[in-house]
Amino acid sequence: MTAPAEKTNLLGLPKAKLEAFFETLGEKKFRAQQILQWIHQRGVDDFDQMTNMSVALREKLKEIAEIRGPEVVYDETSKDGTRKWVMRMDNGNNVETVLIPDGERGTLCVSSQIGCSLDCTFCSTGKRGFNRNLTAAEIIGQVWVARKAFMPYEPSSRPITNVVMMGMGEPLLNFDNVVDAMNLMMEDLAYGISKRRVTLSTSGVVPALDRLGEVTDVSLAISLHAPNDELRNQLVPLNKKYPISELLAATRRYLARLPDKRKATIEYTVIQGVNDKLEHAKELAVVLKGLPCKINLIPFNPFPESDFERPSMNATRRFQNALTEAGYVTTVRTPRGDDIDAACGQLVGRVEDRTKRSQRYIAVQQVNP
Repeated sequence: MTAPAEKTNLLGLPKAKLEAFFETLGEKKFRAQQILQWIHQRGVDDFDQMTNMSVALREKLKEIAEIRGPEVVYDETSKDGTRKWVMRMDNGNNVETVLIPDGERGTLCVSSQIGCSLDCTFCSTGKRGFNRNLTAAEIIGQVWVARKAFMPYEPSSRPITNVVMMGMGEPLLNFDNVVDAMNLMMEDLAYGISKRRVTLSTSGVVPALDRLGEVTDVSLAISLHAPNDELRNQLVPLNKKYPISELLAATRRYLARLPDKRKATIEYTVIQGVNDKLEHAKELAVVLKGLPCKINLIPFNPFPESDFERPSMNATRRFQNALTEAGYVTTVRTPRGDDIDAACGQLVGRVEDRTKRSQRYIAVQQVNP
């Protein structure tokens, strides 16, 4: 007996791929526009509700396609208004997604991988190891779930105004699926978010960053965290392959491609006694000279597998003042959602770890409690 063919999940198809899908069915391209609006603007996952399509087409779609988002297994709101979803993908793997409200702005932090292969020392996600890349449907599905949580949707009131690819995983190591998902975020018939308000954060996969500039013009954040290679090698192991000079050169190339005068955001996690000294701030100011950028200082958010500590606010402000005096627009990110482990660097999900890294960390903790 022949197994039934796997259905196409239309949730993750951007406009061009949906048009191609409908053309294979002998349908006109405008069907893609209709289904984009049904799925992403109205939150509909039942073909029978799509009444501007013929009954015959709806029946055909039910046979070969589906609209399937992630399963929500946890939905909690912090005392400061931050909301975190845990979404189950497969085989018990979970990813985490966070919505941070700030006045009229709502920023959704989206994951791109189950776990992360980079193992940055200050990030809880990396300690859980890595399982796989998320599909485009699983990435945009996080936006879809968050948007549906605020249904019925009113065009005059957008609960999600910004999306940052800063959740679990390194987005540039899941290039094609991330690009498809970001295209849907910016698609007027879907979420209509401005390219200035969709931000990809990378630890510095230089070849992929150059490739990114060829296919999109979203905003860019660089996960830097150190002013020199010696220190960054310890905090961000990827730096051993793509050192700071190469990463910043690629950043300049990306910004030069943009049609507007946009700046990169430099993310710098401030860790007590590690990279928070005044000399680090002065060195950072020199390293970034000539790069169109703004700097976002992130006080370290503690998690059980790390011995690092959050810096004092006085130390963070001194660091900020040194950069401000050097001419950089520098902000300090206020920790949000840490009472529900939703703060930056705290996302862990549940990962069926193919790297065995999580087992090694547990073993080390048992030996050195």
